[in-house]
Amino acid sequence: MQVSHATKSAVASFDDPNLVSAAGLVPIMRLSERAGLRSLADRWLSVPTDNGANAGKKVSSLVGGMVAGADSIDDMAVLRHGGMKKIFTSCYAPPTLGSFLRSFTFGHVRQLHAVATRFLVNLAEKTPLVSFPADTDGGLVLVDVDDNVQLKSTGIRNKVLGSATQAFAASTRSWRPCPRPPAPAVFVAQRLRKGASGSPRGAARIVPDALKTVTRLLGVDTAPVLLRADSAYYGFATVNAALRAGADVSITARQDPAVKRAIAMTPEAAWTTIDYTDAIFDDSTNTWISKAEVAEIPFTAFTSRAKKDHITGRLVVRRIAELNKQDLTHPTLFDTHRFHAFFTTTNLDTVTAD
Repeated sequence: MQVSHATKSAVASFDDPNLVSAAGLVPIMRLSERAGLRSLADRWLSVPTDNGANAGKKVSSLVGGMVAGADSIDDMAVLRHGGMKKIFTSCYAPPTLGSFLRSFTFGHVRQLHAVATRFLVNLAEKTPLVSFPADTDGGLVLVDVDDNVQLKSTGIRNKVLGSATQAFAASTRSWRPCPRPPAPAVFVAQRLRKGASGSPRGAARIVPDALKTVTRLLGVDTAPVLLRADSAYYGFATVNAALRAGADVSITARQDPAVKRAIAMTPEAAWTTIDYTDAIFDDSTNTWISKAEVAEIPFTAFTSRAKKDHITGRLVVRRIAELNKQDLTHPTLFDTHRFHAFFTTTNLDTVTAD
């Protein structure tokens, strides 16, 4: 059998004036109105010149466009396709939104952070965004701080920030000492930093901002808070900011001489064997670890600083036996271990803290 005619190229376009390509935007934008997105932007944003006029409507347009799948200024044209103007007003053209964003300075970005924080608080009041059952004993609100390096920024972020940025965010979720599914994470603070910068840069500012927001979220506002981070944030600025804000910390400790000395002084009887319900993948050996040993040691962090900056807590250490990588069927002559330590100020027992 042979095709009897040549295939002609075709171009599909969504231009029916009575249809919309993203009808799901209607309930989303209604919810944003109830949570005060437009009114908050009108109140807090002070972008100069006519580019900053109607800031609330322009911010709502940007949010609506991104929800509809836009990831660049040109893609904001999705708001003007088909019958979108019949169900939404103030559907701004992409050049108008681009001029609005290009007028932002760092101060205006901070104003937008203020809008986002208050919008999140309002959203938590209108929806079950976060929850923390009052009958749960020993539960915590976990705040995780991390950064996501972006080597190249395009689209909407590129209009304001240039070609090299880092995304830096804090998210929160509730934790309960019982076999329940983990609560979904909610981003409570974020920053974009231009150029190459170390992970902890800006942590002293974003940590108190994030923790202050968490204490205002309905559902977790009265729960104890635990800040978690990897070893990049093991420093006085981050830990002190968290403690001053009323949170405990659990941060991976770098293997500096003080930490190594503390681990070496741990008595053998202090180690407790634990079995993980879910195996942990070990990148260094490309194997799954289902068993380890943990111990805790009283520890004072940052002793190289002035005495008033010393912070007391515990060093919780996990050790995993090294395997004979050359011949897994024959064990090593004596046990050797790899250690993973983190500094914590919580009162959780050793196994639970690990």
